[in-house]
Amino acid sequence: MSRIGKKPVAVPQGVTASVDGQTIKAKGPKGELSFVANDDVVVKFEDGAVSVNPRDDSKIARSKWGMSRTMVVNIFTGVKDGFEKRLEISGVGYRAAMQGKNLQLSLGFSHEVVYQVPEGITVAVPKPTEIVVTGIDKQQVGQVAAEIREYRSPEPYKGKGVKYAGEKIVRKEGKKK
Repeated sequence: MSRIGKKPVAVPQGVTASVDGQTIKAKGPKGELSFVANDDVVVKFEDGAVSVNPRDDSKIARSKWGMSRTMVVNIFTGVKDGFEKRLEISGVGYRAAMQGKNLQLSLGFSHEVVYQVPEGITVAVPKPTEIVVTGIDKQQVGQVAAEIREYRSPEPYKGKGVKYAGEKIVRKEGKKK
């Protein structure tokens, strides 16, 4: 049984929430998000909190219970504070720069990689070796960060490439004579 799903989600200060059937809408200082819960769970809004419960005692309903509650928490956090992912670039000559609304990456290829930033996401480059991806949708922020990292993921011998901030790269030993 879900331990996370049992707890009701309190609506934070400065956020207005509404539940209409299976749709949960949240509006806050950063923007507006909505989430449509699966039909196997029941969503209720009472006493300034959103509670999620399984519709019946089937394994499918119970498996979607905790995830539905977590999605509600994520939309409340997103419209109130937003989400952020930091990426670090390491390698000689590897760097990033903003070119208008596009992210320009020099990653050791014969050409520059130009990444078009999707709507609703903000990308900042405080240093040439650091990229900050921010937005209100947690899934979209993570997807954009993963797509940028995918251009040149870190290699195990020297650790060169694009990695998440705080990510540990498992290093391999090189050839021996």
